[in-house]
Amino acid sequence: MRVVSGPLENLEQWDDFVKDRYEPGKAEDQFRKYDDATPPGVREFYRQNHANQTREFVLQKKGQYLGKQRGEMGIWDAMDYLNTLVDDSDPDTSLSQIEHNLQTAEAIRKDGHPRWFVLTGLIHDLGKLLCLYGEPQWAVVGDTFPVGCAFSDKIVFPEFFAVNPDANNPEYRTRLGVYRENCGLSNVDLSWGHDEYLYHVMKDYLPEPALYMIRYHSFYPGHREGAYEYLFNDKDREMFDWVRKFNPYDLYSKGNTKPNVTELRAYYEDLIAEYLPAKLRW
Repeated sequence: MRVVSGPLENLEQWDDFVKDRYEPGKAEDQFRKYDDATPPGVREFYRQNHANQTREFVLQKKGQYLGKQRGEMGIWDAMDYLNTLVDDSDPDTSLSQIEHNLQTAEAIRKDGHPRWFVLTGLIHDLGKLLCLYGEPQWAVVGDTFPVGCAFSDKIVFPEFFAVNPDANNPEYRTRLGVYRENCGLSNVDLSWGHDEYLYHVMKDYLPEPALYMIRYHSFYPGHREGAYEYLFNDKDREMFDWVRKFNPYDLYSKGNTKPNVTELRAYYEDLIAEYLPAKLRW
């Protein structure tokens, strides 16, 4: 089994770890409980994330990946590739990646949303391919946040930023840092992870609301806590209504019954072909 760099030594250790995290039918108020009861591996993940996600690191990763030089792959192949990976920052599910993606998409489909919305639910986490490219888990998953300005206390475990070099950089310690008031999130560097990577893979194919959902669904300080509002422009505020509409499907569909992948595959292959080419550059 492939070893994945991070707080979990390998995916077999992950298998044991997530058994205790997933409980079918979990109530909504139990989700995203990052407090003293958080599993040690998740706390360690965030300690590493907050210590290492500097602006310099983010810019380096953008230079490394946004040229999409990793080859070409179809959506279903990408989901198959991710099927042994579980998000170690997420205490809400032990489902495989393809099962979580289908859960999210099926919940959206059941509520009668547009087909592009359903597709977004299916593919929103495929940027986690980064983990299988050898990136550490803290550089792939978890809540995202701006770098290059002061870290908000609305970010989970804010105390872990104390050892981040940017916390002691005078240029980055102010409210705005290197940014301007209401400059727009497209001009803001967020911590590096699967959201930003997948956005650049998909940006030529999907409607703008879908792209916002993909790019900012992990930006919990922004869309759930109201932090960094002073960096938003009017377009961001409008589009974040879609991000918030998407979030319950991403989060609260995880306690539902596992989907039947075999039965659903034909429908989703047709949906993928409606919007996306057979092969995408990654």
